[in-house]
Amino acid sequence: MIREIRLYGDPVLREKCAPIDEFDLEIQRLIEDLQETMYEADGIGLAAPQIGVSARVFVYDIRDPEVSPGVLVNPEIVDSEGIVKEEEGCLSIPGLAEIVERNEAIVVRGLNEDGQSVELRAEGLLSRCIQHENDHLDGVLFLDRVSPLKRKMLIRKWQKRD
Repeated sequence: MIREIRLYGDPVLREKCAPIDEFDLEIQRLIEDLQETMYEADGIGLAAPQIGVSARVFVYDIRDPEVSPGVLVNPEIVDSEGIVKEEEGCLSIPGLAEIVERNEAIVVRGLNEDGQSVELRAEGLLSRCIQHENDHLDGVLFLDRVSPLKRKMLIRKWQKRD
């Protein structure tokens, strides 16, 4: 089911999400809803709080034939290297984008949609996507990763949108 994407200003986007400890039908439905909503919005990642659910899960698909789409539950970035600055946007703040500094490569551990342990090394766009979505699980938005002056400018622009 396609769900409404929560927009900047919604308090759920600022919550630190609770870990998932039970892989029941409700979690399977949540994952399916995240995937359907992400594809409908033409995004490359979507975290549970973006559809109003405070749970540590996100989906991703960077639309690269060499990189499989995925689900990460209770993810934890356990290693990182390099720094890269690239433009980022967010489905919860449509129309805004800014250069954000992220790690170039990461290692992330978590669980897949079946509750099995997974470890993934990601670089490039996949690394950026996972870091961005993982931030959502801690109530952090890409706006929090730019300078105070740029943040102020972006928020002003967001408030003036039609």
